[in-house]
Amino acid sequence: MYYFPEPPYFLLFAALLASMTSGAAFSAVLKQSVQSWSKTRSTRALAILQGPELILPFLGIAIGSCVFLSSGMTVFGFPSSLAYLIAIPMTAIISLLIWVQLGQILVQLEQGGSQALDLDSFF
Repeated sequence: MYYFPEPPYFLLFAALLASMTSGAAFSAVLKQSVQSWSKTRSTRALAILQGPELILPFLGIAIGSCVFLSSGMTVFGFPSSLAYLIAIPMTAIISLLIWVQLGQILVQLEQGGSQALDLDSFF
């Protein structure tokens, strides 16, 4: 008789919690850095944004999302190795694209101020 392994429900919820707490830290650091930049208008404040203060919470979000995605696939019957084989490249590519987009938005903010990001002016 074949027994199915127990799905990693704990890992699923732990990864979700890790991603959410890292997201809260990422949001707080980003808001604080942009507020300090708006007061000083220093290019150094935006350059610091790509330092460890912002990278660590971003990596927490990415790793938590990867584990959550692979655990979710395992719950639905995928083998763990296949689930991680799918989740790791997908999460890495998406995280890289988001990081590049964030960098472009910060450059745009630095060059044109907050008016450069005003979406209401386009309509």
